[in-house]
Amino acid sequence: MKIAIIGSRGYPYVYSGYETFVKELSERLALLGFEITVYCHKNLFETRPKLVNNINLKYFPAIETKSLSQLTHTFQAMLHACFCDYDIIFVVNSANGPFGFFSKATGKKTAINVDGQEWLRPKWKGLGAKYFRWASWIATKLYDVIITDSSEMQKIYEKEFGAQSTMIAYGANVRYSTNPGLIKKWDLQPGEYYLIVGRLVPDNNAHVIVREFLSSRSKKRMVVVGDVTYSDTYAQELKSLNDPRLIFTGYVKNQEMLAELYHNAFAYCHGHEFGGTNPTLLKALAYGCAVCALDTVFSREVLKDGEFGIFFTKEPGNLSSLLHKIEERPENIARLKDISRSRIAENYTWEKIADQYRALFEKMTKNGRR
Repeated sequence: MKIAIIGSRGYPYVYSGYETFVKELSERLALLGFEITVYCHKNLFETRPKLVNNINLKYFPAIETKSLSQLTHTFQAMLHACFCDYDIIFVVNSANGPFGFFSKATGKKTAINVDGQEWLRPKWKGLGAKYFRWASWIATKLYDVIITDSSEMQKIYEKEFGAQSTMIAYGANVRYSTNPGLIKKWDLQPGEYYLIVGRLVPDNNAHVIVREFLSSRSKKRMVVVGDVTYSDTYAQELKSLNDPRLIFTGYVKNQEMLAELYHNAFAYCHGHEFGGTNPTLLKALAYGCAVCALDTVFSREVLKDGEFGIFFTKEPGNLSSLLHKIEERPENIARLKDISRSRIAENYTWEKIADQYRALFEKMTKNGRR
């Protein structure tokens, strides 16, 4: 079976959630005998091999700006793919919803993995928010199969757009600490810091977590991993906070160092608000973290209503009070660390995710259009 994958930056360019998803899925599908082609952003690759790890690669240019990068690339990639002999065109990112016009017109079978509630994210104000909501809606009309990555997002697509979707979660790879000394780069000691990982944007709520931490009596430190790639007032104001307990690392590109920051944290604080199954939250569990998460339906689904984590709200004083309690009862944190990886084994392994996509694609090729 021939599958084209469109909508990420490419393979093996691992940059964020979608790129990791494409890498993990395409490699496993290739091992299962699928003929996989991934469409890549040409200007992100210095060398452009046609085949890597038995995955075919095609390169198309893009206007590399925040708003136009993905749209200009997917426009070209979809046009090309519609006139190739792929059995299925698999698209990621709901922003690419409108390009289903091409596949529908040419009779190609398609599936799209939609993102979270992008239209609610503060960075897409005004026209951007309207575009994302429209793109998500039109995707439900143009693609044969809509894939949501959580049962809660599945409910949202049914309520918002009257659309049925197939739920297949995101995945993670379980990992254990191998070199804890790497955290000494930031003068850190195992178990003596909280960790935040993510882009410094309002909907990830690092400002709420940092504010509450600074108002607490904690003697531990708070490590904030992440940044934004553009000039931004929100990120600048956050990084300008002056407190010896705060450490802003920026992006940590060395994956071994990043892993050790997870492994050795006292607790991982998760503030992401509008996504479905969040990759960073899964990684924290897979790396053995005790998780303290913003109370959303998405976090509750992953953490099984508190069985695998602790919840906080954005109400002033809520998280700072929670930090006092968990530091007074460190045995609860130790228990969460002991069981965190079992949640991944239970529901979020890449092997399980790949097998669900295999079954879906095989079903799609046997059935006609929706």
